[in-house]
Amino acid sequence: MRELPDVIISKLAVGDMDNNAYLLRCAHTGAQVLIDAAAEPERLLELIGPDGLSAIITTHRHPDHWGALEAIAQATGAPVYAHADDADGIDVPIAHRVHEGDVIPIGDFALATIHLVGHTPGSLVLVYDDPTGHHHMFTGDCLFPGGVGRTWSPEDFDSLYDGVVSKVFDRYDDETWIYPGHGADTVLGDERPELAQWRERGW
Repeated sequence: MRELPDVIISKLAVGDMDNNAYLLRCAHTGAQVLIDAAAEPERLLELIGPDGLSAIITTHRHPDHWGALEAIAQATGAPVYAHADDADGIDVPIAHRVHEGDVIPIGDFALATIHLVGHTPGSLVLVYDDPTGHHHMFTGDCLFPGGVGRTWSPEDFDSLYDGVVSKVFDRYDDETWIYPGHGADTVLGDERPELAQWRERGW
């Protein structure tokens, strides 16, 4: 758990692939958003607690990131958000088809959106800008400690790598927190020196 002045970030690894689900709670209103209802709905509902959800955001269409989405949406009545280019690949009704630059309000805070292509056509990165501190970025399977996410062709890698560089590393400072779809958190400053190596190796 990471407690910021305005937002409390909780992380839970679920399912056979240890997917990270993130619950963000507004410290002032109690409004909550779940990022990636990946698996194990009972554990996710326990994390969510009695206050429910204002929204569920799915970072991309791969099934390991939305295996519990239907159950959580039914239990909470929360609307589901996903990028328009991945929405049809998610077997749950999508209430809001998100595009690059859309802002998703949750209580007294909001999440900005970045669209990246390469891991899937419609992968979303979600950004919380802490007015008293640093940016906090939820990258799904697009950016991890040690590299970008998996791609299936050189063209997909080029697209994802170029997008991560231009939309993430070129825009955000080294203190920006990265919360990936699997595994440990990192900060941009720890990853920036390796960018040229990622480009050279092609993954």
